[in-house]
Amino acid sequence: MMRLPQFRYHAPGTMAEAARLLADAGPGALLLAGGTDLLPNMKRRQQAPRDIISLRRVAGMQAITGNGGGLRLGAGATLTAITRDQRVFAAYPALWQALVQVATPHLRNMGTLGGNICLDTRCHYYDQNYEWRQAIDFCMKKDGETCWVAPGSKICLAVSSTDGAPALMALGASVRLVSVRGERTLPLGDFYAADGIHYLTKEKDELVSEVILPAPGGWRSAYWKLRRRGAFDFPVLSVAAAARMAGDGTVLEARVVLGAVSMRPLIAAAAGARLIGRKLTDDTIAEVAEVAARLAKPMDNTDFALHWRKKVAGAFVTYALRELRGDDVSDLRRRVAHHDLAACS
Repeated sequence: MMRLPQFRYHAPGTMAEAARLLADAGPGALLLAGGTDLLPNMKRRQQAPRDIISLRRVAGMQAITGNGGGLRLGAGATLTAITRDQRVFAAYPALWQALVQVATPHLRNMGTLGGNICLDTRCHYYDQNYEWRQAIDFCMKKDGETCWVAPGSKICLAVSSTDGAPALMALGASVRLVSVRGERTLPLGDFYAADGIHYLTKEKDELVSEVILPAPGGWRSAYWKLRRRGAFDFPVLSVAAAARMAGDGTVLEARVVLGAVSMRPLIAAAAGARLIGRKLTDDTIAEVAEVAARLAKPMDNTDFALHWRKKVAGAFVTYALRELRGDDVSDLRRRVAHHDLAACS
């Protein structure tokens, strides 16, 4: 049986108290929200904090409120609470689709939005118990010096596997960070760095207080996910797409984001730019899917063959754009969920 290491537990009641505790505890402290990622990591000794600061009792962190036509999602709001909010379902379908596919209902009841966007990066060589990792002389991400995915690499190549972040980035979301020094808001795309160890740009003393969604303003969105099983698994490829279109179907603005193919979610800026001023014809979709797929450079550190994962990136961009066009993709979603390989290629 794997047991948690010893730690000091803190349960602040306000954001200010949580920020002060985090600053006072120093780099040996970690924040606990739903615990669905942190606690298993601690049992495997991937993380062994001296202090745990729970955010469960922090006033206001679970709130979901309107914001001038948009929404403010408290970082402590559970994934279940967000997916049950009709405003999310109606106006931000990519986010709803992403979060409803996270893990299982039991874990969505516990897991929080803040925890999902801060999800630790993953790798076959890292997500093992202590004894297994010790047997291969550990890896760069924890206690070692070598990235076993690419031994010559100077940075860790562990993969970003958050479902929420690509969808939120496609929707133009921003994140609010709070510390004893004050607060700041930044686009969610700037929240991530291309490093499997230092994958977040937030400072050690900052905590995520909320995610801010702009008014839907006529945007359509979709999220597609590839995983081994139709439930529970992390993505090994995800695509989020959003577009604002004129009445005749001409794309006015667009965003395409790839997830689970790098150390951070990747904004396919060139693909989004190719869509502007054009209608979502089959030819346009095929062209844009090819452009977006060039960004996908998966490594051999998650499920499925990396060459196949790269190949299907274009197919999943195609599915997302077809959904934005208004195609009936319900049967295709069912086939992908049941891992029909013909649908995924």
